[in-house]
Amino acid sequence: MSQLRLLPSRLGTQASRLLAPHGVQRFSWCSRSSGPPAPFASSRAGGGSSYMEEMYFAWLENPQSVHKSWDSFFRKASEEASYSLAQPQPLSVVSEKRLAASSRTKTSKLVEDHLAVQSLIRAYQIRGHHVAQLDPLGILDADLDSFVPSDLITTVDKLAFYDLQEADLDKEFQLPTTTFIGGSENTLSLREIIRRLESTYCQHIGLEFMFINDVEQCQWIRQKFESPGVMQFSSEEKRTLLARLVRSMRFEDFLARKWSSEKRFGLEGCEVMIPALKTIIDKSSEMGIENVILGMPHRGRLNVLANVIRKDLEQIFCQFDPKLEAADEGSGDVKYHLGMYHERINRVTNRNITLSLVANPSHLEAVDPVVQGKTKAEQFYRGDAQGKKVMSILVHGDAAFAGQGVVYETFHLSDLPSYTTNGTVHVVVNNQIGFTTDPRMARSSPYPTDVARVVNAPIFHVNADDPEAVIYVCSVAAEWRNTFNKDVVVDLIHRQVPVLKKYADKLIAEGTVTLQEFEEEIAKYDRICEEAYGKSKDKKILHIKHWLDSPWPGFFNMDGEPKSMTCPATGVPEDTLTHIGEVASSVPLEDFKIHVGLSRILRGRADMTRKRTVDWALAEYMAFGSLLKEGIHVRLSGQDVERGTFSHRHHVLHDQDIDRRTCVPMNHLWPDQAPYTVCNSSLSEYGVLGFELGYAMASPNALVLWEAQFGDFHNTAQCIIDQFISTGQAKWVRHNGIVLLLPHGMEGMGPEHSSARPERFLQMSNDDSDAYPAFTQDFEVRQLYDCNWIVVNCSTPASYFHVLRRQILLPFRKPLIIFTPKSLLRHPEAKSSFDQMVSGTSFQRVIPEDGAAARAPGQVRRLIFCTGKVFYDLVKERSSQGLDELVAITRLEQISPFPFDLIKREAEKYPGVELVWCQEEHKNMGYYDYISPRFMTVLGRARPVWYVGRDPAAAPATGNRNTHLVSLKKFLDTAFNLQAFEGKTF
Repeated sequence: MSQLRLLPSRLGTQASRLLAPHGVQRFSWCSRSSGPPAPFASSRAGGGSSYMEEMYFAWLENPQSVHKSWDSFFRKASEEASYSLAQPQPLSVVSEKRLAASSRTKTSKLVEDHLAVQSLIRAYQIRGHHVAQLDPLGILDADLDSFVPSDLITTVDKLAFYDLQEADLDKEFQLPTTTFIGGSENTLSLREIIRRLESTYCQHIGLEFMFINDVEQCQWIRQKFESPGVMQFSSEEKRTLLARLVRSMRFEDFLARKWSSEKRFGLEGCEVMIPALKTIIDKSSEMGIENVILGMPHRGRLNVLANVIRKDLEQIFCQFDPKLEAADEGSGDVKYHLGMYHERINRVTNRNITLSLVANPSHLEAVDPVVQGKTKAEQFYRGDAQGKKVMSILVHGDAAFAGQGVVYETFHLSDLPSYTTNGTVHVVVNNQIGFTTDPRMARSSPYPTDVARVVNAPIFHVNADDPEAVIYVCSVAAEWRNTFNKDVVVDLIHRQVPVLKKYADKLIAEGTVTLQEFEEEIAKYDRICEEAYGKSKDKKILHIKHWLDSPWPGFFNMDGEPKSMTCPATGVPEDTLTHIGEVASSVPLEDFKIHVGLSRILRGRADMTRKRTVDWALAEYMAFGSLLKEGIHVRLSGQDVERGTFSHRHHVLHDQDIDRRTCVPMNHLWPDQAPYTVCNSSLSEYGVLGFELGYAMASPNALVLWEAQFGDFHNTAQCIIDQFISTGQAKWVRHNGIVLLLPHGMEGMGPEHSSARPERFLQMSNDDSDAYPAFTQDFEVRQLYDCNWIVVNCSTPASYFHVLRRQILLPFRKPLIIFTPKSLLRHPEAKSSFDQMVSGTSFQRVIPEDGAAARAPGQVRRLIFCTGKVFYDLVKERSSQGLDELVAITRLEQISPFPFDLIKREAEKYPGVELVWCQEEHKNMGYYDYISPRFMTVLGRARPVWYVGRDPAAAPATGNRNTHLVSLKKFLDTAFNLQAFEGKTF
């Protein structure tokens, strides 16, 4: 604090006199209006003096850079100091100065001490968590380097750090506005200040929050934790907490007794999570929340299902029966991956509440964005724009929370307008206190749980069959295996008093409950478990549909099956198409100035509408618009989807005169239409695709689309595709109609952004290449129902229009993968007529040859099958070689499920001709490995299907434009060389 004493001399001898009039009020900052605001408070030791110096030097450089109160103070001090130095002083005045100096010294000491207390309080708020008592075994410090901040008063001698003495402990100090430890009191003794700070920040809760750059939020947290008595509970609250703890621990004990060798990912050591979650839900219900959506890892999941969601115990216990037969189609999943949906009365608030736990795979944090998307959708359908009725809770393991990138991607969505859920409660289960006695967990992996790979936290892992403790500390990559350490840790664990007994003993000692009441509570829950166990033995069939996390009431019949196996025609009346085209080519708002370049695009749309034709963008506009008219909410999300990556969409218009004024014409189509949401996402695929999947999960009556900026961008979202989209129905009986728009095509622009990797999606398709199907009347729809997803590569705008509408008109929901074009967006031949989209028309899975070759099939020498953009290259080359009558070209618009019936029809139409599959992708990529065996099944292996395309390669495309054109010319020449396969056998 000596620097503070030197500062007045720098200002001049008269500056010291100014300290007294300002007094404590100025420097203790107990009033925001009387001095610099609290956010300027120093966080360093002796913060007051160094802070005052900083303010002075800053003021010398620029008076406007400091708070106005400091400016006033330094100006006055400088003026008086200058005046004093200019005047000679008589001897009598010098004597008076010595007396005044003594008074000023006392005042300065008072000021310094208050500033010291201010810094002390701030030190605890910033660094108190470093000495919090977070280790139940007492073998490690809070941090691996045993760091104890020097500015925390852990011993009396540390008072000297602040130039304080033991005698100051009983002095009263004014409390600043940045703390609430005083409650209704404005002053406290230093001893009491330290005691209350220790109680708040250094006990069994470590609180780290001062990094938050929002003063209001910091104040809120301080008030919630520092106010006296905040941790005191009523007798009723204590009894409720005890009862919930009984259920949490006795559930784990029951499972351990009945299925000691079964993998169950128990909650041992973290049982208090159950009362915590229930308290969060109670408080949320009290504040008006009606729907809570949870996502969590394996650890403790069965306990949450039983005691938070309130899943019937017999339904949980029967999952342990190895002889249980599955009644649902699909592979099913392990019990600790399944979800749940339950509507019930919250017993504390007596209000209805809906709880759902979202099913998730072993990629634990992958569920985070899915939960957020589902929450956003539920809020949207309820008109809950501020998140007052629907909220989410995410439970994490501490290592996964810190180490998994999707956690950050999910956080990154939190403030985006079309993605925010207005806040999420995150519960991080720290495995430091989660030592487990689950033996199956030990044998399943080298780590005990999903949260085992921990930074700064030890993991205790005990094998009950062969007592052994292994401590993993990832930050130092240490694995302690010597006998001494094992025995020490095992002994410490066995000496731990279970938290239930600790809490029960406390409540019994204080008279809140009696021992008899406690024992009766245990006996009551044990009876519940035993009765459920007895009933579970009667269950012989497993119904996964009973574990649905997102039921769609009224969409399926009572048995969960589609109400029909038909799909109506997907065309719409021509006047609907015309109306949509007119709105799409106009600006619905008055006095709205658009970009001059956009005016040209709108004129082009109007011209197409008059000519009854559409390009790709207008076909999409008409598909969306017609669904909106039918009450179907449409949501399009992704990077740059509002404009379109290739500047083709322009669904959001921007006023050129008024900043941030926008117009979405799609929302001005019909007076009572459903809303259209188009939203640019953050630069994330994993998180955003998971979000949209969750959004599509909430309701079947919405078309939810995610567009990758380029098709290969889905690479970084592969976890969501593999674990949720491809397998979701098979594992969890969960239908989902999410649409993936993946720009795809070899354009000579290099290996990146050329391929959406269709081979990956086709490899994961579940239709059997060797099974020759029976072509029944409902074959097309039945085939779609049996598949895990639908994969299409449309070659015309009309096909795109129809397949989007079919996605909603089907009586069930399947994910739809669409390989969308790039160059075809503006290709003059890639246009469709209204005639192909009006009422009575439908999506064509296969578009057969309709030219000269089709009119004289007997003259055809070769039938080329293809899909997507390469069709236009083939047509152009065929025309240039004059082979229109000798070569027929048929397009597969739907690749999976494979159109066996239509391929058979086409092959029979041209008997005896050579059959060729042509693709622009390399042979080991694209579609060939998928279509080849299926062609063989259709043809009874009697005729070959020859491959024409690029040779196998490692990269999806070349980076050399000339090489691209040469390879294109090469395979086109082969496609139309009618002697290319003579003499070859298959």
